[in-house]
Amino acid sequence: MSQTAQRLLMTEAEYLAFERASREKHQYVRGEVFAMAGASIRHNALVSNVLVHMSRALGAGPCRVFPSDLKVYVASLETFTYPDVTVVCGAPALYQGSTDVLTNPKVIFEVLSETTERYDRGERAEGYRSMPSVADHILVSQHKAHIEHFARQEDGSWSLREASVGGSVLIRSVSVTLDVDALYAGVFDLPS
Repeated sequence: MSQTAQRLLMTEAEYLAFERASREKHQYVRGEVFAMAGASIRHNALVSNVLVHMSRALGAGPCRVFPSDLKVYVASLETFTYPDVTVVCGAPALYQGSTDVLTNPKVIFEVLSETTERYDRGERAEGYRSMPSVADHILVSQHKAHIEHFARQEDGSWSLREASVGGSVLIRSVSVTLDVDALYAGVFDLPS
């Protein structure tokens, strides 16, 4: 017997109440709510490595690193989403008095997954880059040691810098250098 998936349609306020009461994570896109699939052990190891690297590099300075339990509101897409890692500099700006929805990320990391890579590179990337606060958007492959770093330029355009084994990228907005080899240490010993 097959089941037909139900479409969940909600207002933003209904979604936030629903999400806070839910054990699973859901993404909200223009009134529609989608359940988020669990991530692989390799995906989680990369997220952990990014969190540790960024936390150590930023120390007790004005920027803080947050895991994927905090949502980010992307106004241009009318979307609530869960980036894998978010960096906020200065005081967090929170959506309409919430305590779990950021509106001012400075740096956003997404570890690419087969099921979401097209969206992560497409509409979600456009949304992140439309946010005035976002200075850096970083895509991390989980199938090879490869990072794509999109950096906002002074004129508002975006530049792309890629790095692989033996390389690094400088995240100028927070003065952190990401070493590819360190980020991927031990990751390929794990199943994808």
